[in-house]
Amino acid sequence: MQLFYILALPLLLMLVPVFIKNNRVIGIINAVGYFSLLLPALTLARNLASGGSGISFFNFFYVDSLSAFFILTTAVVGFASSLYSIDYIAKETAHGVISGKKAKIYYALFNLFLFSMFFALTVNNLGMLWAAIEMTTLASAFLVGFYNTGESVEAAWKYIIICSVGIAIALFGTILFYYALSGSGTNSLNWTDMAMAAKKLDPRVLKIAFLFILVGYGTKAGVAPMHTWLPDAHSQALTPISALLSAVLLKTALYAILRFAIIVNKCAGEQYCGNLFIFFGLLSLGISAGFVILQKDIKRLLAYSSIEHIGVVLVGFGISGVLGIYGALMHVFNHAAAKSLMFFCAGNILKNYKTTNMNVIRGLGKVLPFTGVVAILGAFALSGSPPFSLFISEIMILAAAFSKGSYIVCALFIIFLSVAFAAIVYNLSRVVFGKKPEGMVVEGEALSTKLAFVFLFVLICVLGVKIPAFFNDILTAAGKVVSGA
Repeated sequence: MQLFYILALPLLLMLVPVFIKNNRVIGIINAVGYFSLLLPALTLARNLASGGSGISFFNFFYVDSLSAFFILTTAVVGFASSLYSIDYIAKETAHGVISGKKAKIYYALFNLFLFSMFFALTVNNLGMLWAAIEMTTLASAFLVGFYNTGESVEAAWKYIIICSVGIAIALFGTILFYYALSGSGTNSLNWTDMAMAAKKLDPRVLKIAFLFILVGYGTKAGVAPMHTWLPDAHSQALTPISALLSAVLLKTALYAILRFAIIVNKCAGEQYCGNLFIFFGLLSLGISAGFVILQKDIKRLLAYSSIEHIGVVLVGFGISGVLGIYGALMHVFNHAAAKSLMFFCAGNILKNYKTTNMNVIRGLGKVLPFTGVVAILGAFALSGSPPFSLFISEIMILAAAFSKGSYIVCALFIIFLSVAFAAIVYNLSRVVFGKKPEGMVVEGEALSTKLAFVFLFVLICVLGVKIPAFFNDILTAAGKVVSGA
């Protein structure tokens, strides 16, 4: 029942703007709806963690501990973004930036976007998974170009073109996976069937096919060097959508890569996929660290930080082992919470300063005290400082690499993270401190916005101090799926 509620709710919320005129009321209903989604998502993940086996419906939907973990992560960010959207969209409408009709379109697209991600995380068939991820591109592209400015439209087209090329490459990889089924006794593209028949497949075909999968879905996941759409799209999208793009859309594409990797690992061993993950992970870390130093736009800074953290996750999965996979999965959740928080801070900055240029923004702590405190603490959290949760997951991945004797990987990992840490903390500390601009009109911080901040900040603080037993069980169960156990 939880699965059907999770899939049905976004579709039902899409209909709300048809019957209700007040956009603030629509936003509140939206937020209440996604709040009601948290318990079913958590219950589903806990039940699967304790029960072990996955749940299948009509052999079309399939949810195991891995997909349930990603569903929970998406539900958390979906709720936070819906909460932030209430005041954000209301002010955009009040100031005439968007019309009341366009605000209704926003909420319809917002829910379609979330539905497409939930759908991708629950389908069993790998061909339908490809179609669902393409659906996420189409739904989110309109939200990237929502303001219809030259920059936003250009970013939307760039997003569509580059991701569509990536998705086409992923389709070819999926076709090769289907070709590998020849002689295996099954012709089904269902993940459950392919995973069972994995040892009968031709490892040479699977290795070639996985390269296409990694490059194709890696384009959507923001893996370097296929990341070029990401800084433009994230910087031009509406702030709640920037949070969804960075926190969960990238992870949905990563989820697709993992599904194929599990099949390859069963057939050809873990080393092949592991080496590719480590290579592209370190490449993403190195490229993003260099670009983070050069950024002057706060939203582009956060976008390149997302590429960095995708690199961290890939290194964790590449190192493998219980600790490496556990740390990578935990980092998926930690980054989702921390990055959403920081994009919300960037949204408040844009509303009040009318710019995202960090050379211009000063005195945030005096202009918006609440946002200023959250921004500086969030900068340390996002950079992997203790006592925040990202520090724990990064240390786990580093410890896993040390335990396997991957000292070069450890050295590069530490160097790239240190560079990114210095750049993020330096840039955001300049924004928070300094003299308040004279004659500035401050819009203030709404209660719904503060609640979104508190919700996410509590998560990264709690997980940095102690991992609750139920969450540990969820991560452990998801890790077993990734490892093929």
